[in-house]
Amino acid sequence: MFSRIREDIACILERDPAARSGWEVFWCYPGLHALIIQRRAHWLWRRGFTTLARFVSHLGRWLTGIEIHPGAQFGRRVFIDHGMGVVIGEMAEIHDDVTIYQGVTLGGTTLVKGAKRHPTLARGVVVGANACVLGGFTVGEGARIGSGAVVTKAVPPGATAVGNPARIIEASSEQIREAAASKMGFSAYAVTQGDDPVAQALKGLIDSAAGHEHQVALLWAAIKQLQAAQAGAPDCVPADAQAEEHFDAEQLKQLVKSS
Repeated sequence: MFSRIREDIACILERDPAARSGWEVFWCYPGLHALIIQRRAHWLWRRGFTTLARFVSHLGRWLTGIEIHPGAQFGRRVFIDHGMGVVIGEMAEIHDDVTIYQGVTLGGTTLVKGAKRHPTLARGVVVGANACVLGGFTVGEGARIGSGAVVTKAVPPGATAVGNPARIIEASSEQIREAAASKMGFSAYAVTQGDDPVAQALKGLIDSAAGHEHQVALLWAAIKQLQAAQAGAPDCVPADAQAEEHFDAEQLKQLVKSS
């Protein structure tokens, strides 16, 4: 038990820059207190003392403002930061190294008894403040749930879910977009973070421009290859044909400034 508490304190010191000492974390962090109480309640729950387990979890809710059903399962190094208003349902599974902020709900969308009603958070998931994750699906390893998001479907590993209802932003698509934008001399991350409508329009513009540039370059390259294969064929490729990908980054930057 004491080794788990020391491990919990160490992970809080690592993730929270406001934490100054282990003693401060031990006495003043309700998220740590809630997890200690939940382990006792879960121990009782698994041994059939369900009413006593619910009473212990109720005391924990009264002391910390964090409501965790004793049937919920927790891994190691879970950090509930601030924690006020957090609600975690009976069949929720929280794996190692998960971080949960205040106001989060891990709830269900069905009343069928015995069904997997509450979500599973895989290793390294971060759930932002006031987010709701509702249903018996899995949030993949390393995924991020944005503050205020309402998630009702599975989130792939490494992806980000934002908005209400949540939209899934794949990590791979963001990396591809940034690579294309960097090749064009334009930083996607500098202007397109967040849910701003202008930012979303710029993301679409970058994706569309990169696709068009690539297709045009391929077409002219194919025409040149055909001409090379046909001896004596007239040269129909203009001198200014775009055989390589190019993008006017300055024009896009001016567009961003004017918006």
